[in-house]
Amino acid sequence: MDKKKVIGATAAVTALAGINAVRAAVYKPEKKEIVAYEPETVDLDRFRKNLSDAVKIPTIAEKNPADMNWEPFDRFHEFLKERYPLIHECLTLEEPVRGSLLYRWKGKRDDLDPIALLSHQDVVPISEGTLQDWTYAPFDGVDDGEYIWGRGTLDMKNHLIGVMESVEALLAEGFEPTRDVYLCFGHNEEVMTSEYSGAVAMCQYFKERGIHLDCVIDEGGAILPVNIKGIIDAQLAGIGVAEKGYADVEVSISAKGGHSSQPPKHSAIGELAGVIQDIENHQFKEELSPMMMELFDSVGRRMSYPMRLIMCNLPLLKPVIQKVMTLIPPAASMVRTTTGVTMASGSPAPNVLPQKASVNVNFRMYPGETIEDVEKHLKKVIKNKKAEITVKPGWKNPSAISPTDSRCFNALRDICSQMNPKSIIAPYLVMGGTDACHYEAVCENIYRYSPFLVDTQLLLCTHGTNERVPIAALEDAIRFFKLYIRTLSAE
Repeated sequence: MDKKKVIGATAAVTALAGINAVRAAVYKPEKKEIVAYEPETVDLDRFRKNLSDAVKIPTIAEKNPADMNWEPFDRFHEFLKERYPLIHECLTLEEPVRGSLLYRWKGKRDDLDPIALLSHQDVVPISEGTLQDWTYAPFDGVDDGEYIWGRGTLDMKNHLIGVMESVEALLAEGFEPTRDVYLCFGHNEEVMTSEYSGAVAMCQYFKERGIHLDCVIDEGGAILPVNIKGIIDAQLAGIGVAEKGYADVEVSISAKGGHSSQPPKHSAIGELAGVIQDIENHQFKEELSPMMMELFDSVGRRMSYPMRLIMCNLPLLKPVIQKVMTLIPPAASMVRTTTGVTMASGSPAPNVLPQKASVNVNFRMYPGETIEDVEKHLKKVIKNKKAEITVKPGWKNPSAISPTDSRCFNALRDICSQMNPKSIIAPYLVMGGTDACHYEAVCENIYRYSPFLVDTQLLLCTHGTNERVPIAALEDAIRFFKLYIRTLSAE
């Protein structure tokens, strides 16, 4: 090779390496002045006692109100009245639909849009056959000094009781909000496909009265420790700015059926097996959205210098990151619409060929895609054109994406930064569904964030066996809610 070309190539590589090193050196979090807040007082013992007792009330919702056992909900409402007397003395309370509670804390000014804090009262039932696997019974609300155990401790009586504790404390301290504060507690969030949604009824309440909300905060995001020795030591405060859509689609094959002693080459189930393979082998295209790029960028800037040499080139690495994420199921869910074949049905007896075989396919749609896109995708990838595709009732499209430069998001960033300087505050895509999505008709600034520090392993207990919340996480949650209300209920 020509010596001059070698020298030139070496110089070019050296120059590029030098430029990249400089970029990595300045690739750090933006310096922002953190608002100083006064320290908040917390009655931790009362929070522990009230959360423990709240868990003892098994508030489990059903799709149809006619099937509801209302007694636990009535008992829970009486419990709230007993434990939070100042709230029930100073705030007005309405029930837009049976079971859902809407509190209004009147502000000093009527010309400012109110804020709303959302929670839901209901919890998921215990999976059949798993009761014996619990360390403590799921509705005993055991406080063992390290955790409070039971259904709802993570989803989301911890959040609801945290909000009530904070408002009760602020009232006792004589705090008066400048703008109205609403507490909206739905009764059937866990029943995602219910047409009798308490959240929908409360949103309708606001629409009918011409009330536009300044901001909404609900469950969804969380605080997760991010610790990799020599690379990063921080806490990730993921603030949900959007949530995925939801749809169940039945895909079925019809056939003649008959006696199993004279089977065809492929029964309806056999044909359906090929359909399932078509569906699972043709996943939706991945996309690392601007929202997710901002999350990666925020984390990358907090890494040690050697890793910043890589992360400062995030835009160039985008195709590689996308592809790698599709190989890891939890990561794949963050970059595309997911496809899950969840249920199957066929013949009613072992010696009968099915006249119809079907599967349920659950889709969680990525922002920007709709139920129509799901139908088009299935029609395109399924080769067997005998397959029937039926969208089941209860689907919802993905939410809108809330801005990351709003008054509310900036306040969330400031509060989290002050409470823990190690915090990385970043936008986040919520995989599951929340009541918040129903409020889009009356609010543009909708955020999903639950201020409880919980490690990833423990977070997996949500909806599962041995759900529990660390007592160490409770104190900061109260501080957060008090600061949030003080800050966002101001002008």
